[in-house]
Amino acid sequence: MRAVDIIIKKRNGEVLTKEEISFMINGYTKGDIEEYQMSAFAMAIYFKGMTDLETTYLTEAMLKTGDELDLSAIEGIKVDKHSTGGVGDKTSLVVGPIVASLGVKFAKMSGRGLGHTGGTLDKLESIPGFNIQISNEEFIKQVNEIGIAIVGQSANLALADKKLYSLRDVTGTIDSIPLIASSIMSKKLASGADVISLDVKVGSGAFMKNEEEATKLAKLMVQIGKNCGKNMTAILTNMDEPLGLAIGNSIEVIEAIETLKGNGPKDFKDLCYIFSAHLLIDAKIAKTEKEALKMVDDSIKSGKALDTFKKFIKAQGGNPLVADDYNLFKKSKYEFKIFAKNDGYVSKIDALSIGNASCLLGAGREKLTDSVDHSVGIILSKKVGDKVLKDDLIATIYSNKLDVKKEIDMINEAFVIENEAKELKLILKIVK
Repeated sequence: MRAVDIIIKKRNGEVLTKEEISFMINGYTKGDIEEYQMSAFAMAIYFKGMTDLETTYLTEAMLKTGDELDLSAIEGIKVDKHSTGGVGDKTSLVVGPIVASLGVKFAKMSGRGLGHTGGTLDKLESIPGFNIQISNEEFIKQVNEIGIAIVGQSANLALADKKLYSLRDVTGTIDSIPLIASSIMSKKLASGADVISLDVKVGSGAFMKNEEEATKLAKLMVQIGKNCGKNMTAILTNMDEPLGLAIGNSIEVIEAIETLKGNGPKDFKDLCYIFSAHLLIDAKIAKTEKEALKMVDDSIKSGKALDTFKKFIKAQGGNPLVADDYNLFKKSKYEFKIFAKNDGYVSKIDALSIGNASCLLGAGREKLTDSVDHSVGIILSKKVGDKVLKDDLIATIYSNKLDVKKEIDMINEAFVIENEAKELKLILKIVK
């Protein structure tokens, strides 16, 4: 078998075998196949695409180049949730404690944020003492005892994906649906969960800008998961405005805690409810969405979900008192308030601009080696559809630097205020 023959076959639009795909991925991982050959292979996939089965073979080949987490020692159904990345997305911090409080084991390996999208690990590390690096034995023990653990991804998961992603980044082959789907699913399958729920973000603040392409990605990832014996649900959600009101690290954790107390912003609360409900259905805890939503609501109102969150924080070395005293979080030095320039209704809040402004404040990173300031960020006071009067507060910046003119300009440009009210649909589609 030769790499050049496989490249030509895919260039000509032919279907590759499992053996041919494994040959390319294993050879590239070991260094036997040159980067220029893998670049040509990725470009051939970009232009000619792959069948669902080919993409499954690609996912499995990448999966087998690294460690696979064995969760068989965890009792019951193990679930995981993944988001393709958005602005203000702290959903796992609420969904995890909810489903864990209802008897579902939430065992999640998570990543750090990059660019305008925030990472779950960065948010958790804003909690004093919280430890994202625990051993596999501690991870399994914790999930068995309290139903939830969220840790950093192993450096040895899907080694081919790390190498291939770096190559795609510099060869113009990032936005290929088979390559995106196999990248995401190789890591999710390696994490060992029985049930995987995918939040596929769509809109200005998401990687996928339109619903048609996002639907293709969602359907493909669900099919890959099913082909590998997993119970799958993908939900397309709107990222044409930030999710919730808080964009930052510690302030997003505070918003998550408020949601666990039943006080969160409506869009964020609704999204947490729907993801929790579908995880309960896929884990065979509930039969219908109505039944599952009732269970979720009871968990919030009874305080069970919040109690589980506190146990989770304590188990990973964090201070559980943050749930009752937000002053325990590190605070920024300065606040800057931004006011509406005219009367009307908020018709748009560009999520990408808000995310980039937060990143400039230090809440995000441009490259993985950058440090993150957990205390800074932006809190919105208005959402799309809200009525505003001139000089109404629309956002507050939390900063550790005095010069935030650029960030203020970005936020002002992100808010579009017009004469007619508009409404955004949060849940666009559910794919099973």
